[in-house]
Order: sequence, then C-alpha cells, then structure tokens
Amino acid sequence: MCTHSSRGEGWGQLTRLVSKQKAAMMMKGLMSVLLVLVAVSSSWGKPDKATPQKRIPQTLSRGWGDELIWFQTYEESLYRSQTNNKPLMVIFHLEDCPHSQALKKAFASNKEIQKMADEDFILLNLVFETTDKHLYPDGQYVPRIIFVDPSLTVRADIIGRYANRLYAYEPSDMKILYSNMQKAKKLLKTEL
Repeated sequence: MCTHSSRGEGWGQLTRLVSKQKAAMMMKGLMSVLLVLVAVSSSWGKPDKATPQKRIPQTLSRGWGDELIWFQTYEESLYRSQTNNKPLMVIFHLEDCPHSQALKKAFASNKEIQKMADEDFILLNLVFETTDKHLYPDGQYVPRIIFVDPSLTVRADIIGRYANRLYAYEPSDMKILYSNMQKAKKLLKTEL
C-alpha cells in the first residue's frame, strides 16, 4: 500500500527527471546556436578572394609609384638587389624641382614602367646625393636615373638621349626609359 508521502516523492522524482531532460534539450539548443554564431562570425574577418589586395601606399615612394616597394637607403637597396638578384634603379630628384616633378608624374602614370619596376627592379628614390661617386659619373644634376646590377656594378652604359646629361630623362622620354629598363634586365641575365 502506498502512503501519501511516498506518492509525493514519486511525483517529485518525475518532475526532477522531466526538468533535467528539458535542461539538457535547452543546453543542446544553446550549443547549436553558439556554434552557428561562431561559424558566421569567423567568416566576417576573411577578405574577399574575388578582389585582389592593394598594397598600402608608402611614404618612401614620394609620388613615384605608391603601389611599388621602395627602399630607404642606398645600402639597403644594394643588399636587396644582391639577395633578390634584381637590378637596382636609383632615381635622383628634388621635391621643388619642376623637371623632377614632371618626370615623376610621367613615371607614376606609365603603367608599363610601373609594372616592370614592380616585378623586376629594386627601387630607390633619393632627394639627396650619396657619397658613392659612381652614382654621378657625369655630374650631380636632377632628375637622373642610374641602374646598378646585383654585382654592385653601376651601369654607366645605360644612358638617356642627352649628351650633356647622360642619365637625365624628361616626361617625353618614357619609351627610352622603358627600353633602358629592358636593357638592364637583359644584361643582368646575360652577365650573371
């Protein structure tokens, strides 16, 4: 025979069992929601693969090509030229020189030159002279562009079209500069 107190305990156990089952179901539901939230939030931080990443513009470019990688010193550029086996292009210019400004604008807007410079050269632009006398074989004028190969040889044979300023270029000389860049690449491969 069941007593009232034992009957009450049975209901209590049943109630606790049902409560535990409900708690377990709620926990499973919460875990599922949490899993979905983690999966969704992790995809928010991934870059879109359809659009290529642009390089952050550098202040070292000084306007000669913000998408290009420029080095800060002549010594660092020589080291990079050697380790990457790429020719170094050194651009001497002044910020307040109208000829330098015009050449900079033509250089930066020429897509072929920018592409070749990005892929095949170590780049340095300087607003001051270096102590290396090989970098001003015919004088210290601006703008001028000198090529140095990875063996640290200044390419005095790669010149522009002016007899009195062998390494000078003007905005109208972009085809000559492009051709000289190709020479620097070809000679690099045949000499080394």
